[in-house]
Amino acid sequence: MQRRFCVFNRTRESFLSLSVTVADTHFSRLKGLVGRLRLKSDEGLWVVPSQGVHTLGVLFSVDLVYLDSNCRVAHLVESLGSFRIGPIRPSCASVLELPPRTIYSSQTQVGDQLVICSSEEMEGRLKGAQETAAATKAASG
Repeated sequence: MQRRFCVFNRTRESFLSLSVTVADTHFSRLKGLVGRLRLKSDEGLWVVPSQGVHTLGVLFSVDLVYLDSNCRVAHLVESLGSFRIGPIRPSCASVLELPPRTIYSSQTQVGDQLVICSSEEMEGRLKGAQETAAATKAASG
């Protein structure tokens, strides 16, 4: 069973994906999205480690989010077409491959801080944030 992660933009308070699969072995990075007909709106691939990706053999466009080792956005490419080679960014540690318009709809920008974790961990983080907000509101109200 493949590990799946949620991707949340902490800076913009928006989700980029609820179901990102990790490509962290030589074979999974090599295969990437080849053979897929499309990505659903909540899917994606997190290529780790990676300083750049290609869409050779991929039949659809993807948005690319380049991340440094702290999951901070270092570079963005919107709608990289099929059979293209994305830019190489030596300072990057990983790349997210997401459906087109994900960058636009999430308002993600260079410098944003992302959180990538399991859905269970994300649920715990969100509950903790809600409880903190409720406590702050009660104390000030």
